[in-house]
Amino acid sequence: MRIRNVGRRQEPIRLMMTPMIDIVFLLLIFFIMTFKIVSPEGDFNIRMPAEAPAARDPGILMIPPLKVRLTADRNGGLTGVYLGEARMADAAPFEELRERIMQIVGDDAGPGSAVEDSEVELDCDYNLRFEYAIDAITAVSGKIRHGEIIKLIDKIRFAPPRSQ
Repeated sequence: MRIRNVGRRQEPIRLMMTPMIDIVFLLLIFFIMTFKIVSPEGDFNIRMPAEAPAARDPGILMIPPLKVRLTADRNGGLTGVYLGEARMADAAPFEELRERIMQIVGDDAGPGSAVEDSEVELDCDYNLRFEYAIDAITAVSGKIRHGEIIKLIDKIRFAPPRSQ
């Protein structure tokens, strides 16, 4: 048995596009107004050492890399921070390291500046805890002054590991 809709007219289904478009534009405006651009964090230009040091063209680097030496005790604790032959103070070694790097390379960036051409080589003891290497990278790569990031040195490399 078949039921017929005799005499009834079916109205076509209509999609209400105007309210849908309004909601899409409101969401778009909301996301555009709340979007905050953040500088990349932890984006370091780090070259890890190869197994054996390779011969390098002497004309590539004009400024010799600044050597930062981190010494450790048996438990991996930090015992000394050196920039070249100079030992940093035991109270705040990474702040002093940052200040000395700023004295050497300055804090004005741009093409041809010492900041662009400088390179730091980190020489760490074998059993040094990783957090101290990160503190050294943070100290030589830049600082925040008045809400702005001041870059110091982008090129950071590690010396071949010392034996235990």
